[in-house]
Amino acid sequence: MRKIKIGIVGLGRLGKRHAYNLANLVPGVDLIAACSPVQAELDWATTELGIPRLFKSFDQMLAEADIDAVWIASSSVHHSAQALAALDRGLHVFVEKPMGVTLDECATIERAVAAHPRQVFLIGFVRRFDPSYKYAKELVDKGVVGKPFLVRSQTCDLDEYAEFQLEFVKTGGGIFLDMNVHDIDLARWFLGSEVKEVHAVGGSYVHPGFAELGDADNTVCLATFENGAMAVLSASRTAFHGHDTHTEIVGSKGILKIGAMPRKNRVEIFDAAGAQTNCVRDFYERFEAGFIAEAREFVSCILEGRRPEITPRDGTAATRTGMAMTESFRSKGIIQV
Repeated sequence: MRKIKIGIVGLGRLGKRHAYNLANLVPGVDLIAACSPVQAELDWATTELGIPRLFKSFDQMLAEADIDAVWIASSSVHHSAQALAALDRGLHVFVEKPMGVTLDECATIERAVAAHPRQVFLIGFVRRFDPSYKYAKELVDKGVVGKPFLVRSQTCDLDEYAEFQLEFVKTGGGIFLDMNVHDIDLARWFLGSEVKEVHAVGGSYVHPGFAELGDADNTVCLATFENGAMAVLSASRTAFHGHDTHTEIVGSKGILKIGAMPRKNRVEIFDAAGAQTNCVRDFYERFEAGFIAEAREFVSCILEGRRPEITPRDGTAATRTGMAMTESFRSKGIIQV
C-alpha cells in the first residue's frame, strides 16, 4: 500500500496529539513535515517523532516539502487561509474545527472545495467518529427512539485550562465557536435539520477576564430548528472534576444518553471518603478513539478516492450558528439564523 505523505501545521496541545497519531497509529501515512512558529514545538517534532522536514513558514512548507496532504491544527484564525493555500497547490486537506471564523471564509472554502473535486477535504468534527456517538446515530437512523425532537449537549473543559484559553479567545472566535461548535454539529446530525433561531445567555462567573474580552466561561443556548425540533447547548470552561462532555437525544419513542457520567473507567472506589468514580481529564482522553478514527478516515478517503461524509457545508453551518449564538449572547436577544 502506498503511503500518503503528510505535513502538519500547528503543534500545540491538540496538534501534538494529531502528529503522534499520524506518525504512529494511522496506517498508510508518512508524516514527513511539520510547521510551527515556535522552535520548541519543532524541537519536539524532531526528538519525539523524528519528523525530517521542519518549517516555521507554512508557505515554505507547501513550496518545499514533497507532500500529498496537509493536516491543519493551527490557531482557528489561520484555518481558512491555510486550507485555501493547500487546495490551490493540489493537496488534500484536513482542517480542525472551526473551518472558518467568518461566513466569508467559509463561503470561500466551499467554492474552493467544489472547484477541486479530486481532493479530499475533511473537517475535524471528531465526535462523529467516536464509537458511542456513531452507535447512537445508527440507532437514531433505525428509528429506535422514534422521531428525535430534542438534543441536549454540553462541552465542559477542565478549569485549570481556563487561563490558558484567555489568549486564544482573542482570535479563536470565543466560547461558542471554540467549544459549542461540536454540539452544534451533533444537533444538526441527530435532528436532520438546520438551526432556525438561537437564544444564548451566560457570563464570566469564575474568570472575569473572559468578560473583558466579550466572552464567557459558562453559557447556555436554546436553539430551534427548521423542522420544529429543539436543542439545548451548553458550555463551561470551569469544570473542576474533569472533561465533561455528554449528549442526550430525545425522541418520540425513547431517549439515548451518551457519556452522561464522564467515567475514566468502570471502577468505583468505596472508602472512608465515600463512593468515588474517577473522570476523564481532558477532551483528548475522552475522544482518543475518535481522533484516531478520523485520521484513518482521512487517509482512507485519499487512498480510495472518495469524499468524506462531513462536507464544507457542515463546517459553514456550524460557524454560522456559532456566530449567531455569540451575537445572541452579546445582544441578549433571539437571533434568526
